[in-house]
Amino acid sequence: MSISKPTKIMIIMTVFLSFSILPSSLPANEASSEMRRYFFSGDGIITLYSEKTKKSFSGIYRNKKGAYERKAIHRICQVFGAPSGSSESGLSLRLVEFIDYLEDHLNRGAKITIISGYRKPQYNATLRDKGLLAAKASLHQYGMAADLKIQGVKAIRLWQYVKDLHFGGAGYYHGSTVHVDVGPARSWDETTSGVGTGISDDNKLIGVMTDFDIYRPGMTVMMRFIRMTAFPIRIATEFSLVRLNECQKAEKYGDFVPAFQAAPVSAGYAEFKNIKEMSSVKWQLPLQCPPGRYTIQVRLCNNGYPDMPIQIETPEFEISGYAN
Repeated sequence: MSISKPTKIMIIMTVFLSFSILPSSLPANEASSEMRRYFFSGDGIITLYSEKTKKSFSGIYRNKKGAYERKAIHRICQVFGAPSGSSESGLSLRLVEFIDYLEDHLNRGAKITIISGYRKPQYNATLRDKGLLAAKASLHQYGMAADLKIQGVKAIRLWQYVKDLHFGGAGYYHGSTVHVDVGPARSWDETTSGVGTGISDDNKLIGVMTDFDIYRPGMTVMMRFIRMTAFPIRIATEFSLVRLNECQKAEKYGDFVPAFQAAPVSAGYAEFKNIKEMSSVKWQLPLQCPPGRYTIQVRLCNNGYPDMPIQIETPEFEISGYAN
């Protein structure tokens, strides 16, 4: 079944509202929908303080209907030092929900202290130049990571707990803080971090993420690329939606052309020049999508980067129920 086969590929040169910052501005059928949006979600109440920004937040950030409170998210962005403008890509809501989940399960109601939250790419490079443990492809640059402490929870316990979930990243340097992120499942300490080994050079670890884990047919999916370390990057403008059947076997559901913030190039590829351009890839799910688990596959043109993968895919996400 073909979802979309335009005869002429059109790359929409529009700056879209970043999925990770102002989700309460979603259309009513999405923002007010009473549904979980992440596989690991907290109770919607969190207490945060940042040693770096000196900002704090304590209260409700997601209401009972599942909509995110705009003002609360803005204040949480300030705690993490993340931009929150409509044309910026900053703090990932998946990270906020995951940290809330950890607090609920380890010490409900505890204060969470953020040591390092969002980092501008230039700042992350400065840390590396100083010889500090800042990965070249750090997820701090995408608002998807935080070094933190949870009141009343020992760092070693937090590290072990995240590792046992087999979700996201957990880094422990035998101090009082733990690195937590919502990237691929993995763990490390100061001896196994891989920082300075070239592990991420030339886009070896490039990935792609969806904004949420759970959707209904007809909802908008915003995708972003992560862990890029070299530019420019050429990506095929036609993506594939892949459904996982009951036996977890991947079956191609169809192809589609999303909207990009990048210039079209020959042979059906778009060229991206920076992280920001790769943070807002937008597509509306078809109304006829049956419920189930899916991934989205993306093909890359690895000219100039022989170690970059030729195809990547999002983590699994769920299409739940039917269109409203």
